[in-house]
Amino acid sequence: MDLWTALQALILGVVEGLTEFLPISSTGHQIIVADLLDFGGERAMAFNIIIQLGAILAVVWEFRRKILDVVIGLPTQPSARRFTANLLIAFLPAVVLGVIFADLIHEYLFNPITVAAALVVGGVIMLWAEKRQHEVHAETVDEITWKDALKVGFAQCLAMIPGTSRSGSTIIGGLLFGLSRKTATEFSFFLAMPTMVGAAVYSGYKYRELFVPADFPVFAIGFVTAFIFAMIAVRGLLKFIASHSYAAFAWYRIVFGLVILATWQFGWVDWAAAKP
Repeated sequence: MDLWTALQALILGVVEGLTEFLPISSTGHQIIVADLLDFGGERAMAFNIIIQLGAILAVVWEFRRKILDVVIGLPTQPSARRFTANLLIAFLPAVVLGVIFADLIHEYLFNPITVAAALVVGGVIMLWAEKRQHEVHAETVDEITWKDALKVGFAQCLAMIPGTSRSGSTIIGGLLFGLSRKTATEFSFFLAMPTMVGAAVYSGYKYRELFVPADFPVFAIGFVTAFIFAMIAVRGLLKFIASHSYAAFAWYRIVFGLVILATWQFGWVDWAAAKP
């Protein structure tokens, strides 16, 4: 492993960790940054699977107490069973639609232009959602109904379009469906666990021949970096939303997306030719 490859792994690990749980699209940022760094091909596909596991491990660690309480309470506590059932219900739409459409989406939509357009559109929707009057009926994740969970699960499926953002779709969907901002954010984190682990296991098995021992040092750098920066991002976001809306993230998405579209339109960067 040369120094440049290690630096690429470090940068992409930072990007994954910081963006995975913020409503700004980690996949979109990964596509754009990887293209700028010229980090692509089969190694990149395997690398992305590994760093996503690093990011999700940070959330598991951050909410380990709640997870342990749910696991211990499953045999005796109705609230623990209801919480688990809600996660499974919310997870199901992504499983079904992901298996059906994942390859087609990866082939035709994984490019910076699609990402930029989705960033802008998603940002506009976020601003609209934040300005609406919220009628909250679930102040905590334990108050979420199975209908709420199913709606959030379908909202999460929008994130199959790169640039939309899994966390953005579930959080804003949660706000529209009557969850408080804190509840929508926390449920998005919990829903990320089965969704991302399931996607990683599925992709890891499907592309298992891409994992070669020579790349393990690169994977290790990305995994550890993604874990550290995802922990920072999760804690920072929970503190931020205690006194702020998601409008700042919406404007970031819009500006970032417009910059990408402008550089493409004026021919400064040949984004249209970029490949995942």
